[in-house]
Amino acid sequence: MRSADLQASYSYCERISRSRAKNFYYAFLLLPKAKREAMCAVYAFMRYCDDLSDDLNDGTGKAAAAIDHWEADLGRALSGDLPAQPVWPAFADTVARYRIPHEYFQDMIRGVRSDLEPRRVVRFNDLYEYCYRVASVVGLTVIHILGFQGARALELAEKCGIAFQLTNILRDVREDALNDRVYLPEEDLERFGVTKADLRSGNVTEAFRALMQFEADRAWEFYRESFPVVALTARSGRACMSALIGIYSNLLSAIERAHFDVLSHRISLSSGAKLWILVKSVLGLQRLPEMAKAKG
Repeated sequence: MRSADLQASYSYCERISRSRAKNFYYAFLLLPKAKREAMCAVYAFMRYCDDLSDDLNDGTGKAAAAIDHWEADLGRALSGDLPAQPVWPAFADTVARYRIPHEYFQDMIRGVRSDLEPRRVVRFNDLYEYCYRVASVVGLTVIHILGFQGARALELAEKCGIAFQLTNILRDVREDALNDRVYLPEEDLERFGVTKADLRSGNVTEAFRALMQFEADRAWEFYRESFPVVALTARSGRACMSALIGIYSNLLSAIERAHFDVLSHRISLSSGAKLWILVKSVLGLQRLPEMAKAKG
C-alpha cells in the first residue's frame, strides 16, 4: 500500500500532466491507472527540466545554476534520498518499478542544458544528437513503462523520438529563431538559400517552403521506420503508443496542409481531432496519415 506522501506525489504529477501536456495527456488516458500515473510522473520531471531552461534563461546564469541543482537532486532521488520537491517520490518509484535506465535522465538534462546557449547545428548528425537527448530518451523511457518485446522495440522507440522532435522543431521554427535557437541544420539552410533572419521574418517564401518540405520528408521517414514499434509494445500500452504516434504524425500532416505557414501562427490539432485519434488507436485502426506534400 502506498504511503500518503507517495500518493500525493503521483496526484501532483497527474495535475501537472493534465494542465501542461497538450499532446501527451490524451494518450495517457488510454492506459491502466498504474501506467498512466507512471507516465505522468516522468512527464512532470521532464516538464520541470524544460521550465528551468525556458523560464530562467535570462543571461544571468540562473538557469544553469538551477539545472545543476536539479541534476544533483536527480542523483539523490535515484539513490533513495528524496529531495523536498513533490515530483521526486513518484518519479523515483516509477524509475524503480519499471527499471528505467538512469542514463536516460542524465541525457535529458544534458539536452536541456545545451539550450541555454545559442547553438550551431551544422549537419543533421548534430541535430540527431540533440533530438536523441531531448526526445529519443523520452521514447525509450515511455517504452519501458508501456512494456515491450525485444531489443528492436528500443531501436524503434529511439527513432520515434526523433520523428516527434523534428515535428516540434518544424512547428516552432520562428519562435525558436526569435530566441536564438535555430535547430535546422546550417547545411540545409544554405542548400535552400534560407537565412536565419528569414526564419525570424514571418515571410513564408518558396525557398522556405522547399526547406520545410525537405525536413518534413526526413521526419516522415522516421515515422515510417518507427511505426512498427506499436506491434512490439505490450498489449496494455499499445493503444497509447499508437495514439502518441498518431497525434504527432497528424500534427506534421497539418503543418504540410498549411503550406508550412508556421511563421505567422502556431499550428496545432483540435481536441476533436485528438479524440478521434484516440478512438482509432483503441480500435486498432490508427495508421500514419498520408504525406500532404504541400504545394506552393
